Amino acid sequence: MNCTRFDFEAYRESLAQMHDHICPRQILGLRMGLYGAALLNFTVPQTGKHLLAFVETNGCFADGIAVATGCTLGHRTLYLMDYGKVAITLVDTQTGQAVRVAPHQESRRRALEACPDTRSHWHAYLEAYQILDDEALLVAQPVTLNLALDRLISQPGRRVVCEGCGEEILNEREVRVGDTLLCRACAGEAYYLPTHLRVPAEG
Repeated sequence: MNCTRFDFEAYRESLAQMHDHICPRQILGLRMGLYGAALLNFTVPQTGKHLLAFVETNGCFADGIAVATGCTLGHRTLYLMDYGKVAITLVDTQTGQAVRVAPHQESRRRALEACPDTRSHWHAYLEAYQILDDEALLVAQPVTLNLALDRLISQPGRRVVCEGCGEEILNEREVRVGDTLLCRACAGEAYYLPTHLRVPAEG
């Protein structure tokens, strides 16, 4: 099997700022972000906001994606689609092109074959994910997003006040129920239930 080493050392310091150790999924995230961006002919890590990344699980894998692409939650260019999958979809908002990248179904087996003398499977994955060819490690597929990018990105300064709880809603995430503007929680989509806090008695 042909192997081409990507320059992991160029990213080690950036990853170290997020974690106290390097793990296989961070490497996998790096490789997936770089591969997807290359397929879109997009230079990464980006300095603007024209590349969006949709990650399908959280954890250290997502940090690898962020380091590779420059997509972050703070810049509103990284979105979590919580499917529990180590997969990513990258979108070039200027061209509308999108590509989904996931590990090859044989990636673990190929990693063990590429690095058979390591002390554990974990160490084999850590080393092999740095040297396996993109095509041996990853699978990429052009896709079309099933959502409106302009709605997702919204516009600066767009904010309303929820008529239910009175909290501010940003980025056009309000829901209209009849003639009432509500946040998603007040519209019945809350992921939490309010509870009463017990205040400790003084003395």
